[in-house]
Amino acid sequence: MPERPGPAETPARQNTTFPSAGATAHGYLALPPSGRGPGVLVIQEWWGLTDHIADVADRLAAEGFVVLAPDLYGGSVAHDSEEAQRMAKDLPVSRGVELLSGAVDHLLSLPEVTSDTVGAVGFCMGGGFVLYLAAVEPRVSAAVPFYGGLRGELPDFSGLRAHVLGHYGEQDRSIPPRQVEELAETIRRQSGTAPDFRLYPAGHAFFNDRRPSHHPDSAARAWESTVAFLRRLLG
Repeated sequence: MPERPGPAETPARQNTTFPSAGATAHGYLALPPSGRGPGVLVIQEWWGLTDHIADVADRLAAEGFVVLAPDLYGGSVAHDSEEAQRMAKDLPVSRGVELLSGAVDHLLSLPEVTSDTVGAVGFCMGGGFVLYLAAVEPRVSAAVPFYGGLRGELPDFSGLRAHVLGHYGEQDRSIPPRQVEELAETIRRQSGTAPDFRLYPAGHAFFNDRRPSHHPDSAARAWESTVAFLRRLLG
């Protein structure tokens, strides 16, 4: 998923720890103004747990959700696309899903969380992990991949229980519209439920307002529908 390098990021944004995959995991936790609400995971891009991902978590918290963004890289943040690609390749899909399942455990254990299931919102690499996680984790009831590509073999979607709302760019060379259509058909055929995949007049990473690819109108439309989707399914 080539992209021009962005400005150097600060170290990974962490403010919480939790048990996951037999170890202590780190992440960023954001609470809503009321202090309580439905639980949502935010899954990082291939850059790491950056300021942008923490900002997304804060924005969702302002909408009334309890949000946890797990740090899948253990504190590392990429500073250019070559480093990000290497770090993403060094994270096996199975390990990422294991860490995210632990994050679901932790999120649902919090007394501030009012929902019995969680939503999962992810971007780029994290968008793919949203789908990998939802395929095996029935406690994910609302899955929102933003331009999420799947690496290697597709998961078995026959156990998918989540409703899926996906956001993709028509001009995304790494995940072209035909690939999005094929993925939607695979999910529909295996799970019996058609995902709502939406295309926008934008390229890859159009939601990230810290990248040259940011497309404000598409980002605003995708955000509005995502918040409404999460509220409808999580309460």
